[in-house]
Amino acid sequence: MAEIAVADGSWTFNGEFLRIVPGSDKDVHELRRTLGELIVPLEAVASVTFEPSRKGGHVRLRLRKGADPLSDAVAGLLGPPADPYRLAVPKSRAGAAEYFADEVRDTLLVYQTPTAACEDYLLPGPSVPISATAGDGTALFDGERVRLEWTGFASSEKEKAGPQEFPLSDVAGVEWKPQSGMGYGTLRFRLKADGPALSPQKDLRCVSWGIQRYGGATALVAAAVVARLPRASELPPPPPPPPVSDDVHDAVLRRLAELGELHRSGVLTDEEFAAAKQAMIRRLQES
Repeated sequence: MAEIAVADGSWTFNGEFLRIVPGSDKDVHELRRTLGELIVPLEAVASVTFEPSRKGGHVRLRLRKGADPLSDAVAGLLGPPADPYRLAVPKSRAGAAEYFADEVRDTLLVYQTPTAACEDYLLPGPSVPISATAGDGTALFDGERVRLEWTGFASSEKEKAGPQEFPLSDVAGVEWKPQSGMGYGTLRFRLKADGPALSPQKDLRCVSWGIQRYGGATALVAAAVVARLPRASELPPPPPPPPVSDDVHDAVLRRLAELGELHRSGVLTDEEFAAAKQAMIRRLQES
């Protein structure tokens, strides 16, 4: 098992699942605190990296397209500190972060995890009912209906129209984007019978904000709706590679674990450890 625990949260990997728990620090973003613990199956993972910086860096997890409704809803626009798939690591823990990323990557290589888009979500998305307030409105979703209620920051057009409510069956899509520059952040619902989109201040299907970068937990409402919309049909995935026997998998994983222990105890240098790992992985791929 590999684990890294810092003020920003803790990530634990047991070879099959990656458990992500946000930190309890008050600086942890509202979205991550609202989302809570995540259990990510190995088959949902596309890659994991440690991205160093002057003050430490981030462990960053990238998921396969179509594996996670939150990732699909935000389309790569959710950055730190709101992104639950990034863990901020102080400089003193950079070595541990690199080791953690290596452990997950090695397992991905051993099991030859597919990278093609998933036909079905492998993560369930946020639970319902769920709501979030940002800027000019509050978005609520109970699993069957979306409701938008306006705050005191709403335009006269929205105030005059009053709260909006529509069934999930009328929703054609969800668009979410963060606030940037002079532009508004938006959570917009596209209905099947709607015409061209209006400006965020006038669109009765849209909650908009001009101050909060990521609009609080609005991305989670978007993800909860996306998780329950019909999936568009995908092209069939490429045929899987020839299976490797479980005995070979188990033997290689045990050997990798032994190598990791020898490395941590100082018996193997960094160079010897890296070379031994690559040799084991090549051996598996050639078997």
